[in-house]
Amino acid sequence: MTFTTTTRSRRPNAFTLAEVMIGATIGSFVLVGVLSAFLMLGRSGTNIVAYTSMDTQTRRALEEFGQDVRMASDLTWNSTTSITLTVPDNYTATANHVTYAWDNVAGSATYRCFYRKPGTAAENDATLNRKTTYLTNVTSFTFRRYNRNNLATETTTDPETKRIRIEMTLTTTNRTVVSATDTTLSATFVMRNKPSN
Repeated sequence: MTFTTTTRSRRPNAFTLAEVMIGATIGSFVLVGVLSAFLMLGRSGTNIVAYTSMDTQTRRALEEFGQDVRMASDLTWNSTTSITLTVPDNYTATANHVTYAWDNVAGSATYRCFYRKPGTAAENDATLNRKTTYLTNVTSFTFRRYNRNNLATETTTDPETKRIRIEMTLTTTNRTVVSATDTTLSATFVMRNKPSN
């Protein structure tokens, strides 16, 4: 009886250089895709937080402003970025006057802020604690005023003013994310207690 032994050529239990190169390339593409998705989700989340914060601040500021405007019995137009309202029984320490303004003076403590200050705009601020800041990072701001009938044309005198509107732009900047910018055009606030002409 004769036995024949056949030797099978066994393939080594290792990867070839070509297989390692292909595997590394595919793994790199997958890793880049996962990291890109992670960064995109992180940046989107940061922008969502910025927009939510700006929206919350804006709603609070407009609500406070609207409450004083609706109760105001008179108005003094200081500029397109500052008005003084006469609100009976609310600001008795300052002869019922309250000023809402936007500060665009670089270097000031309230730079690019929309704030409320008891008293008139001309009164000297001995302390900044008199100011209540409602919005920060306001890059543009304008008060608009209208009479009681026409919202197409702005009025130019205090006695004719019966409605007030705010236009503003807020911008939040971060190091790794594109700036979040929110532009707001408020509804018109009607001065209910002010006699109309």
